[in-house]
Amino acid sequence: MKNMTTDSPFVSKQHPVHYKTIRLSEQDIFYREAGPEEAPMILLLHGFPTSSNMFRNLIPRLASSFHVVAPDYPGFGQSSMPNHKDFAYTFENLTNVVEQLSEKLGLTSYSLYVMDYGAPIGYRLALRHPERVQALIVQNGNAYDEGLLEFWDPIKKYWNDPTPENREAIRFLVDPKSTRWQYENGVSDRTLLDPTTWILDQIGLDRPGNAEIQLDLFHSYQSNVPLYPEFQAFFRKYQPPTLIVWGKNDFIFPPEGATPYPRDLQNVETHLLDTGHFALETHGEEIASRIEEFLKKHKLA
Repeated sequence: MKNMTTDSPFVSKQHPVHYKTIRLSEQDIFYREAGPEEAPMILLLHGFPTSSNMFRNLIPRLASSFHVVAPDYPGFGQSSMPNHKDFAYTFENLTNVVEQLSEKLGLTSYSLYVMDYGAPIGYRLALRHPERVQALIVQNGNAYDEGLLEFWDPIKKYWNDPTPENREAIRFLVDPKSTRWQYENGVSDRTLLDPTTWILDQIGLDRPGNAEIQLDLFHSYQSNVPLYPEFQAFFRKYQPPTLIVWGKNDFIFPPEGATPYPRDLQNVETHLLDTGHFALETHGEEIASRIEEFLKKHKLA
């Protein structure tokens, strides 16, 4: 029988995961951190409706080679959840929080792992500090109009006409059925999925007032679309080495969002994985190995 302390890829005595909270602009921001401080840095940015918990297996897997930080945004996970009337839940403000965290922690050079909401947050951060971005790891994170297909139709209707009726029409997206669907859709072997993931996410969504926060963010997502040309200009100008590991069966961010990246990036490696939105749940080891190989190839590991 193998010694789990030394042989398991998800257990490390030398580089344990630390669970921390820092006070930023009157909010308590929770983050996970692991790995040697002198190691190459990876900043992990989560999507909706989850938190840094989506990286719970990836972080210890990478911790022996990288210094890894994964925050929870306000309104998500273990971070503060101010009332949406007191704190504007916009992608600009979420980026402000991640920027403040990175500066407090002295993160001056890093690879960015972006997924779902993490993509516009990470790309906004990159526009502010392009010199800090060493590489991109993109998992179902959009930066092109081609990636906003059928799933987004009712949300676009809300963008174009933000009436109470159109807001209510997308409230189903915070229901338990929708949360579970995000994990299961596009996955051929659902026995690989840990049900506690969507249960934990739903506990967060079910907190009083959180649904309104999420609806505000659905509305705010439209502010990212006019920035797509700026994101693409960043790609063209700075040419960060980019690893795309994309669940190709994702209905939310389908593979049509992955294919345009090579238009603007000269050094891009794309892997379309046979899974759905939360690719780490079924392909975590493959993604971790590809990250190690890719960053080593570019002398970032």
